[in-house]
Amino acid sequence: MIRKATLQDINSIYELLQIYGDKGEMLARPLSELYDHMRDFSVFEEDGKVTGCCALQICWENLAEIRSLAVAPNHTGQQIGISLVKEKIAEAKSFKIDDLFTLTYQPEFFKKFGFNTIDRSELPLKIWTGCVNCIKFPDCDETALMLKI
Repeated sequence: MIRKATLQDINSIYELLQIYGDKGEMLARPLSELYDHMRDFSVFEEDGKVTGCCALQICWENLAEIRSLAVAPNHTGQQIGISLVKEKIAEAKSFKIDDLFTLTYQPEFFKKFGFNTIDRSELPLKIWTGCVNCIKFPDCDETALMLKI
């Protein structure tokens, strides 16, 4: 079941993101940032346990980002990630967002939803404020993709 995240979910979200962050497959997020952006997150809950998470962060007029998509390793292949992305696309539509982007190491996954690769320079400078604290800044190696909705 997908639902909006609560404060009680933050540690589970943190642990999921840390799994992939430790492998270099995703940028981990500090706990303080997760609390700050808790309202952006939805979680997939199964038997009372969070097995997936995804955030929709509104960045600018008509622009939002899908970020922090993670599924527990023992739950991959169960369409949890697909369900979470579909939910976030629907949420973006409900806010009347025109452009939805993501920065990812898994571009082929997002292309299944109609996202297209773009040059990062096409994104407004405002979205890079969070990048300054990234260990990979300024040498970002994620792929930028955009979906017109």
